[in-house]
Amino acid sequence: MEGLWYKECSNGRRFIIKITPGESLTTRLLQFAHLTDVRYAMIVSALGSVKNVRLRGIKTGARLPITEPRITIHDIEGPCELLGLQGNIVPGESDLLDYHFHIMMSKSSGEVVGGHLYDAEVFATCEIVLTELDVSGVERHVSKVGGIPTIYIDEEAP
Repeated sequence: MEGLWYKECSNGRRFIIKITPGESLTTRLLQFAHLTDVRYAMIVSALGSVKNVRLRGIKTGARLPITEPRITIHDIEGPCELLGLQGNIVPGESDLLDYHFHIMMSKSSGEVVGGHLYDAEVFATCEIVLTELDVSGVERHVSKVGGIPTIYIDEEAP
């Protein structure tokens, strides 16, 4: 169907993960995936607190492809309450694992901010529920249209 691609998948193993203070959220999640041989996964829930957060937002009025001038990088010192983390882990270029995470957090003022997560340092704790996906034929590649890494679905793969 033009404009829509999909791949049926089923749940594999499920994990409860705790990341301790001072650790990189993204680095530890990728290390966990390598350690447990998880190739495809999605975050079900996440909470805790973070600091030294680097995230991206797309500028108002931007058009495709998304390029450096069309994004805003935000560095937020925190600490902030982690209200949510969503995203997935799939193989990327050269078959290395790649992630696409979005974060939502609240500042001490109660203001809620979020965007595409580059990295964050765990402040007090981070508790994540992650589920492995049983699927094949899904990879992340840079989209010529979007200009950013996005999933590619091979509908012919088993």
